[in-house]
Amino acid sequence: MDNTLSNDLKEYLHSGMVIPANPTALTKNLELDERRQRALSRYYLDAGSGGLAVGVHTSQFEIREAGLFKPVLELAKEEIDHHCQKTNKSIFRIAGALGNTSQATQEAKIASDLGYHAVLLSLAALKNQSNEELVAHCKAVAEIIPIVGFYLQPSVGGRILDTDFWRSFSQIENVVAIKMAPFDRYHTIDVVRGVAESGRADEIALYTGNDDNIVADLLTEYHIPVGDEIIKKRIIGGLLGHWAVWNKKAVELYDKVKNASPSDFQDLLSLGIKVTDSNAAFFDSRNGFKGSIAGIHEVLIRQGLLESNYTINPKERLSPYQKEEIDRVYKLYPELNDDNFVTENLDKWMH
Repeated sequence: MDNTLSNDLKEYLHSGMVIPANPTALTKNLELDERRQRALSRYYLDAGSGGLAVGVHTSQFEIREAGLFKPVLELAKEEIDHHCQKTNKSIFRIAGALGNTSQATQEAKIASDLGYHAVLLSLAALKNQSNEELVAHCKAVAEIIPIVGFYLQPSVGGRILDTDFWRSFSQIENVVAIKMAPFDRYHTIDVVRGVAESGRADEIALYTGNDDNIVADLLTEYHIPVGDEIIKKRIIGGLLGHWAVWNKKAVELYDKVKNASPSDFQDLLSLGIKVTDSNAAFFDSRNGFKGSIAGIHEVLIRQGLLESNYTINPKERLSPYQKEEIDRVYKLYPELNDDNFVTENLDKWMH
């Protein structure tokens, strides 16, 4: 069985797209709320997202211990299949994979068996391994399914990954993309340098996961000197927890950026500050991102997509004054929310 991407899927991934990181809808008893889980997928698909990322950080890593990892992937697969049949459009399917090599390869196998195109591979559990050990771990997963690399910011459980790692990682043949989410300009450059120096720069799609810098990331072209050459590399899409909310407006923003001329850049950068300010409220940046999942849930609750802020980890709660911060950005930036779109379609998505 071929475990690589088809040329059509590679081309689609490299064309750039909006990929929201899907939350998990739970009942009061912390069981999967199938109706609302399906509604979330339908929301993102109807909003125009080009892919879905399921079983990732925004989905709650704890769904694995609760036995919900495979069911969540299965529901998303069913909704994507239905949407593709209805619209005759492709949707790029990414599943999260994490843990030690045994766990990560098991999750990669589940994703592959369900027809997912790639896994977003978190290395957060491998805190003390050397670069060589990390690369060996990634190669084991890459033998099963294509990999999207993941630089998770250290403040929410990630680890520092240097340029040497990203160069070696990018040389793995079945690495197809990297989500850069260190929330740090220096570390983001480390990734781009590693890709540029790997010899596979043209084969790896860069996606921003820097929810604090979305628009600027999408507008930037990196020029990286490698020997006598200048490697030019753009971040061509986003795989973002922030795009789990106000997703219709995220798709519109992405289209604006993709079609922008240089004369549009200043207005877009100013708009980007509004997006970052909104993200500060959603992700609870003032409290070290402790309320990031709860903040995303809060917006989806207001829109009627989620019932309440049910999380498996009882520590995943809104921080003091976070709700007021979300009130503030709702009031300041009404042009960024897609409440009307959700209201118009919610009944359809829920049934």
